[in-house]
Amino acid sequence: MRSKQHVYLAGIVLMLLAQAAHALLPIQYWETKRGARVYFVENRDLPMLDVSVDFPAGSGFDSREASGVANMTNNMLRLGAGGMNEDELARKLADIGAQFAGRFDNDRAGVGMRMLSSAQERKASLELLGKILNQPEFPANVLEREKVRLIAALKEADTKPDTIASRTFSRMVYPTHPYGLRGSGEIDTVAKLARDELVAFHRRYYTAERAVVAIMGDVGRDEAAAIAEALTAPLPSAAGQGSEATLPPVPPLEKAEARWITHPATQSHILMGGPGIRREDPDYFALFVGNHILGGGGFSSRMTDEVRQKRGLAYSAYSYFSPMLREGPFIIGMQTKGEQAKEALGVARKVVEDFVAQGPTAKELAAAKKNIVGGFPLRIDSNRKIHEYLAVIGFYRLPLTYLDDFTKKVDAVTAEQVRSAFQRRVHPERLVTVVVGQPEQQAALEEPPRRP
Repeated sequence: MRSKQHVYLAGIVLMLLAQAAHALLPIQYWETKRGARVYFVENRDLPMLDVSVDFPAGSGFDSREASGVANMTNNMLRLGAGGMNEDELARKLADIGAQFAGRFDNDRAGVGMRMLSSAQERKASLELLGKILNQPEFPANVLEREKVRLIAALKEADTKPDTIASRTFSRMVYPTHPYGLRGSGEIDTVAKLARDELVAFHRRYYTAERAVVAIMGDVGRDEAAAIAEALTAPLPSAAGQGSEATLPPVPPLEKAEARWITHPATQSHILMGGPGIRREDPDYFALFVGNHILGGGGFSSRMTDEVRQKRGLAYSAYSYFSPMLREGPFIIGMQTKGEQAKEALGVARKVVEDFVAQGPTAKELAAAKKNIVGGFPLRIDSNRKIHEYLAVIGFYRLPLTYLDDFTKKVDAVTAEQVRSAFQRRVHPERLVTVVVGQPEQQAALEEPPRRP
């Protein structure tokens, strides 16, 4: 099996390099009878099948008073369904050689399964996936156990400087938006979760009309269509479930804000940033390439070069955009010794200001494009990675040619497009800054951000 997979993946790489006329991944799209969107790629090289069903049901659809409902609903799906308890479900998965996985983030929640494509194993796997998706039982005793487990994990996490920095940053960037809510919920909200809240959340958000089905592997179109119908036909209807599953706009930050939090950690944990971009933003590729130069390209990025290589202020310094249904965060991060926090933060601010004002050099742009394009085959070198892209393309309604067009769009980015996009999307004079560390590090926040 491994040999056949290597042959298949090598073929993909060759097609990329040769820029073949045919589509790299011929994605097929249709809708089920009840309106679920289906994205399918047929691949007969391996006797495997990857299937997932996602919904707009992530933590962004929580309320502040009941944060954690979305996460617990998704987590509990596999802990009792279709007349089977969690142990029986686990044994059944092992017996049929299938791998189940839940998916959960700010925007989406769902379930997926990797299975053998032979008729018997596939039938058993899909029946099990259907029960988990459509017949969750949310056992009250299991819910109480999971609440205790999660609360203990949250209490432990809340002692760690990286968690404190991340949570503070999210609240400052999204003070009134659900993206600022903790995905797992807070200790007090988790403690109050009730079974009927999970049932209601599943009924409202896990609906057929809002489902996105991604299928990748060893079946034909007719078989894929039957799979999608069987999984989504029994789902609740969105009719009568309230407003459409949408998220409110993200308000822009009005001014810079900085916060220092005392912690006995030997290193300062620093985060800086603000609201970034939506997934379908027309500036996506300019920002993607530009961020590779700024802080996303590892040792080749400006941030690493200025903070780590030239000055030895941090082992790593990075930046990234996290595009979502609404404006996901733009984040710059690093860890540094307490006595170096002020200097490291000052250097990072200067790097951002200069990049926003001037954009990349021709040499930086050429190197970034070469690196991104050259590494692209590794992004799709397994069925699992391709399936994940398929799910993203479906959920965010990206073009079916997204993967075919990826390297071409990267290669077409100009230095002026990068500079212009960063000036529209990143505002150094209005960034949030969080430093978690020992008291003497508070001076790191005394230098105000400057306008470029």
